[in-house]
Formats: sequence, structure tokens, C-alpha cells
Amino acid sequence: MRREDQIVEARKLFTYLDKRTTALADGIYRNPVTDYTCEKQAAAERELFFRRGAFNIGLSALLPNPGDWMTHDYAGVPLLLARDKDGELGGFLNVCRHRGARVAEGSGCGERDFRCPYHGWCYGLDGALIARPDEASFAAADRATHGLTRVPVVEKHGLIWASPDPNGSIDVDRMLGGLAGDMAAYGLDTYHHYETRVLRRRMNWKLGVDTFGETYHLQHLHPNTVDPLFFSNRCTFDAFGSNHRMVAARKTFNDLRRVPEEQWDVFDNSVVICVLFPNTVFTFQRDHVETWHFFPGDTVDETVLYVSLYIPEAVTNPKAKEHWDRNFNLLMATVEMEDFPTCEGMQKGFSSGAQDAITFGRNEPALQHFHKSIKAALAAA
Repeated sequence: MRREDQIVEARKLFTYLDKRTTALADGIYRNPVTDYTCEKQAAAERELFFRRGAFNIGLSALLPNPGDWMTHDYAGVPLLLARDKDGELGGFLNVCRHRGARVAEGSGCGERDFRCPYHGWCYGLDGALIARPDEASFAAADRATHGLTRVPVVEKHGLIWASPDPNGSIDVDRMLGGLAGDMAAYGLDTYHHYETRVLRRRMNWKLGVDTFGETYHLQHLHPNTVDPLFFSNRCTFDAFGSNHRMVAARKTFNDLRRVPEEQWDVFDNSVVICVLFPNTVFTFQRDHVETWHFFPGDTVDETVLYVSLYIPEAVTNPKAKEHWDRNFNLLMATVEMEDFPTCEGMQKGFSSGAQDAITFGRNEPALQHFHKSIKAALAAA
């Protein structure tokens, strides 16, 4: 976030703290329970957002060097991302052009090519077909037209976006809808990837995003973990197209009143949460970054997600490793033991017939904005 925007948000938070309020929507919003239970809507979301659309993969730090590569199957389409010898990042369908086998599994570094395990067809980091056993038998199938199928991949502001659609395109600044300045200001291209963990939970993917959409629940759900650190129900909200940004105040926030405005360290006394539509939660915590990526599972009540931790400097000693392990473990324990079990209970409750809609209050503008954006995108498709 730019310095001038930090000051604006800080002023808002002081007003909310003084008046014992928070960012407010114009009214309440009733969101249909079917948003989380309807198989037809789930199929439409998969097609629009995760088959034809573009989504954030993470920071460029996931693949910092030539020869780095990773597979990505969370959207339901087998993707392969690789950085070539010139440092350019490419995206491909992870499908051999001979018989359709996967040419790579997992992730790695220092690679020079990908070799299909079925018949040995070999592809370069740029996706080009560079060798195949018994070449004479395939002379009529031109190598130039049998490279890996490319998909759009764009790097900008130290972040990676991809689309599984070979005919798709990605305009990052249009997708960010005015949030580009925020993303550029973080200097994300200097960060280092520390760790990524994958979870599977019995809840709709949007419930995962909802978890990060308000601070109203902190004192009730997290009395011993998060609530001692942050003010509950005190948060800013700003929309940027379909995306949004929230800034929540730490319990230390009032300490800023003792120093001149030009000396305010807003980041050290707050947390910034951005939703990069449709499915990525970007969190800036003092000096590190967390990204949460939620994808639909096989059924409407399943989600698969991965969370990544990025840090400002590479770990070079056991003390630093202990520090980041402790931070990541605390983060994951809170979400796994408190947030997501509650969401799974909600998912079961949605099928009980107890209600046709859930109510987002005026103090939950981010949730209202997110679900209205989902509906608008589906309606326009």
C-alpha cells in the first residue's frame, strides 16, 4: 500500500476506534444459502472462474530462477509453469502432445527439459518439442506444431496470474481494478518463498474467502489467539472493481497517537487484507506476506486450498527458521482449529433447511461486496 493510502486508512481507523464503530455498508444484505449448496451454480463458477478465467497463482518468488518449475492442478486443469533460461515465465497444459500423459509432477529447480514418462517425448522449458524416440515414425507430425500447449501467464508487481484457457488473455491492471498501485508499492519482487501448505476441507470455496471478510468474529471465535492482538469489529473497507481491501487495527494502534503523522508506522500496527477476485486472499502482516488460494473441490461442499508464506529475507540460520516456523504454525493452527471447523459446521447447516439466506450486516461490507461481485460476474457470463 502506498504511503499516502496508509495515512488515509490510519485516520479512518482512529475515527472508528474513537466512535466505537467500523466501515459500514448502506444496509444489510441477504445472501442466498444456495450460493454455497447449488451444484448448478458451482458448475458455473468452475467454468467461469477456474476454467476460462484467470486467477492469481502466488508471488513470483515461487519460481525465482531459470530452471524453476511447478505443476498446478487446483483449478481442475493440469498446468505447468516453468522459467526458461532467459528468465521468462511460461505456462503450459501439463499434457504430452503424443498420448496425453503428464510430463511433470510436483515442482523443482535447475531443470533443463521435461520428459514424458510414457514414451520419452522431451520438451524444453519453453514448451517446445525437442526430441522424441523413433523420430522417423513421426516425421509427418511436425515438431514445431507438437510442443506443449501454451496458456496465458503474466507476471506483474511481483505476482503471477494464469489462465487454463489456451485462448484466453490476462490484463492484470484491469483485473486489479485500481488496486495495482497497492500491489506495486509492496515491492513483492524482493520477497522469498518460505513454505506452502495444502488443505482440503468440507466447505464451499467461498466460505474460505468469507473467513477473511470481517473482523466482527474475532472476540468470539478467537478469544485466546487473534483477539488479544487485534481490535474486534474495527476495520476499513475499500472496493477496487471486484477486488477489495481491508485494514484492521492491532491493539498497539493507539500508540501512533503519541508520534507525528509523518512518523506513523501503519504496517507495524495493522494488518492489510486484500481479496484478489475471485479466490485469492492476500495478507500483508508487518514484514511478511501470506496468500490463501481457494478452489472448488469435486463437489459443492468441498474446497482445496493452499496457503503460502513469503518473507523479506532468505532464511540463513536456525534462529530465523525457528521464528518463521513458529509464525506459520500459529497461523495454521488458528485457522485449522477455529475458523475452518466453524465453516464446515456452517456448510452442514446450510443443508438443514434452517434458513433460505444468511445475513451480512452493515458492519460486513467486504462480504457484501465479494458476493455481489460473484453474482455480477455469473450474470454477465
